Amino acid sequence: MNSAKKNDAAPPGPFSSNLVGIAGGRLGGGERLFLMAGPCVVESREVMFRTAGELAELAGKLGVTLVFKASYLKANRSSASSPRGPGLEAGLELLALTGEEFSLPLCTDIHESSQASLAAEVVDILQIPAFLSRQSELIEAAAATGKVVNIKKGQFISAAQACQAADKALAAGGGGVLLTERGTFFGYGDLVVDFRSLRGMRASGCPLVFDATHSVQRPGGAGAVSGGSRADVPLLSRAAVAAGVDGLFLEVHPDPPSSLSDPHTSLSIEQAKELIPQLVELGDYVRAKVQPAGIE
Repeated sequence: MNSAKKNDAAPPGPFSSNLVGIAGGRLGGGERLFLMAGPCVVESREVMFRTAGELAELAGKLGVTLVFKASYLKANRSSASSPRGPGLEAGLELLALTGEEFSLPLCTDIHESSQASLAAEVVDILQIPAFLSRQSELIEAAAATGKVVNIKKGQFISAAQACQAADKALAAGGGGVLLTERGTFFGYGDLVVDFRSLRGMRASGCPLVFDATHSVQRPGGAGAVSGGSRADVPLLSRAAVAAGVDGLFLEVHPDPPSSLSDPHTSLSIEQAKELIPQLVELGDYVRAKVQPAGIE
């Protein structure tokens, strides 16, 4: 696949992505909106089980696929004192317990090629963090496990470059690729979402995900931690669903102010339970009513 050449032409319209299958769900390919949600970082068993249980119950009622996501390690921190998570071994163990308890497919970040095969023994989706989205060896190692790879579009790369990252994973094999939009740097302390990038990333043929909670971050905006505007999550989420994304990524925590990562942007369980049904309903409407305009 030559993404650079494909991006010169008009990309496919909404919902024209390839279908990606994981245990317990079908992602993209015109299927209903899917969810990737959970605490930013693996925390206590109580936090993990409560969040997963509440989200699983909601997804079951709505009839949508939920992928539970949490990172065993957050390698990119604003401060040396910021919590990084329990680490590879302990984090994967608790992720595995959570997935088994609630029969949920799992997603986690990897930061080094050596972590790919170990994480793949537990999770269904290996996620490439935004700051590592150009690391060829890491992407190829993730794809070589045979698992689905979710590549976060770096805040510093274009839609065309995100498609090139997807090409690396597709060429290395694997179980399919997702591309996730999470905002673009706007000066030094803010992010802005350019929804035109969704149209550009359609050229990859991969299902598109919108990371609604990282997109409202203000990097370093709270001193030793990233700040952000949680109040803007519903607005940007609705815009992304209307634009035709295949899935939504949301950080959800029982008590966001006490969360070990992203306390300013994570949603509470109550906020998620209010917002997600609205977004699923909007997604159903868009899929039923909106057709590509055919404008070049």
